[in-house]
Amino acid sequence: MIEAIELNKTYTIDDRRIQVLQDVSLNIQPGTFAVIQGSSGSGKSTLLSLLSGLDRPDSGTVRIQDQDITDLSEDDLAPLRNRTFGFVFQSFYLVPSLSALENVMFPAELSRSPHAAADAEKLLERVGLSHRRRNMPHQLSGGEQQRVAICRALINQPAIIFADEPTGNLDSQSGQAILALMLEFQREFHTTLLMVTHNPDIARRADTRFQLTDGRLDPSRDL
Repeated sequence: MIEAIELNKTYTIDDRRIQVLQDVSLNIQPGTFAVIQGSSGSGKSTLLSLLSGLDRPDSGTVRIQDQDITDLSEDDLAPLRNRTFGFVFQSFYLVPSLSALENVMFPAELSRSPHAAADAEKLLERVGLSHRRRNMPHQLSGGEQQRVAICRALINQPAIIFADEPTGNLDSQSGQAILALMLEFQREFHTTLLMVTHNPDIARRADTRFQLTDGRLDPSRDL
């Protein structure tokens, strides 16, 4: 489902070149819950960006469902991001001018689904937010915004969900509820869930764990 082969990534800051990832290779089986863990600055989010096509490696290969996406154009990546991938981020990234319902509908409307509104209504009902569907993001709590973001990620029934610290901005109780919700959907839809986290309690629940240290995978990464 997801394969990385010897990924390398550097960034230039002022006159310094910083190696963020070095020779990272991994394989994630379809329908599993996998976690990339590591300390701040270890390269977790960068690796997630490369695997999801949001950024490109300096060298190496990323394959999704046996398709090499490494050098795909933005036009070719766009339908993958909309239909095959779902994204959940720490900062929610809801469109502030759209209601909760409209935010959830947005990817389905891009796909020209005739059922966008009905599917969005069902998802919001599943997460207990049907009564908040007309509210704008600033009128929702952090936990409610993240539930909307999860619904938005799921509306096109993607094969893969990429999640970058989805509980990082939430209190402990809300974070546990969001994690339980994501795992419930992952099992129900047989979705591959790849999550970046520094939380060891979340990592322990994963089928596969990858430990990043200073841009390299620990040899005992597959735990």
